[in-house]
Amino acid sequence: MDILYKPLVTEKMTEQTEKLNRYGFVVNRQATKSQIKAAVKQLYDVDVASVNTMVYGGKTKYRYTKSGIQKGKTSSYKKAIVTLEEGQTIDFYSNI
Repeated sequence: MDILYKPLVTEKMTEQTEKLNRYGFVVNRQATKSQIKAAVKQLYDVDVASVNTMVYGGKTKYRYTKSGIQKGKTSSYKKAIVTLEEGQTIDFYSNI
């Protein structure tokens, strides 16, 4: 089971990274906090202080077309905010 799907690189997460040493990830819905902590430690070789998780439900979307109103739904996902120990950093742009 893949635990970490992708890192969140948004303005809000970049601000939290600079001020609070926190990083965001989209993770598997069944992943626990201890599994997320172990995956981040193994993948990025950093010490994790804490993990906070939240589940976002899918939104209902409507689209107006020639054939009428189309209704759909975006997928739900789980987000994890990982706080690292003092002095630890993750560089997402090193492989580019």
